[in-house]
Amino acid sequence: MLLVGLQKSVYMKTQSESVTLVGDAVTTNLARAALFAALTGAFAYVSFPSPLSPVPITLQVMGVFLAGVYLGPVWGGLSMAVYLGAGAVGAPIFSGGTAGIGPLLGFTGGYLWSYPFAAALIGFLAHGPSSLSDPQKQSTVRLIGAMVAGTVLIYTLGTVGFAIVQNVGLIDAFLVSAVAFIPFEAIKMAATIGIVRNEHAVAN
Repeated sequence: MLLVGLQKSVYMKTQSESVTLVGDAVTTNLARAALFAALTGAFAYVSFPSPLSPVPITLQVMGVFLAGVYLGPVWGGLSMAVYLGAGAVGAPIFSGGTAGIGPLLGFTGGYLWSYPFAAALIGFLAHGPSSLSDPQKQSTVRLIGAMVAGTVLIYTLGTVGFAIVQNVGLIDAFLVSAVAFIPFEAIKMAATIGIVRNEHAVAN
């Protein structure tokens, strides 16, 4: 129901954009960005150890997917920047309820730093550079392609960060910080598509 409400809020702006003041639009979009940042923080609490990697399995990346798909490139990216900023100053919204600068500089820091860029990329590929369209009107192939591109970016930066902090080679880092999580990312993509496609059914 939270996601349904968020989606309705996003598209109320689109329907009345011609009469909406710029200041009001910015305020509304900032509120939406904060909501998706909070949603990503809630997803971070769904965290459990991976048998194949020291990097925990969480739902955070699904928050990145949803921010890009629902908010587009600019506000989706900003929502994840808000998420990182809130966590950095002490809000317990990183993996497992952690907070502060430590997670941003640790072996999972590369993933976190990638989130604003990945959300922006997903939003760009799903909607284009400026306009925000209804995700339900986008093809499943386009949405999946956008999320795959975002995932590649997340795991590229995540792998580099892991290799630097853990002082291991890129191949070893890739095996334990990316390959081990591919099945889980596929599940998150499927769940995101399910939310987009079934949203009206849930609302009714």
